[in-house]
Amino acid sequence: MFAPTDAAFAALPKGIVEEVLKPENKGRLVAILKLHVVSGRVDARTAVEAGEAKTLQGSTLRITSKDGNVMVGGANVSTADLDASNGLIHVIDQVLLPQA
Repeated sequence: MFAPTDAAFAALPKGIVEEVLKPENKGRLVAILKLHVVSGRVDARTAVEAGEAKTLQGSTLRITSKDGNVMVGGANVSTADLDASNGLIHVIDQVLLPQA
């Protein structure tokens, strides 16, 4: 799972969070949430070696590493491989949004 920081949410365009929380936009919210989730327990090393990750939303995110910095879908991974009861969490500095 890719978990954006609070700063990542704060950096979203004004009004986007309020807009996707409206009942009529539930599908859009679900798509955004699923874009941050990969099935299974995938550690950072495995993800970088694969070079991509298929999300529950159906998109494939590109994963790259340069000079020790890992990026997923354009977001920087600030902390990787945090254990959670349902898998591993990788903290990212952006909220990933599905392509329109």
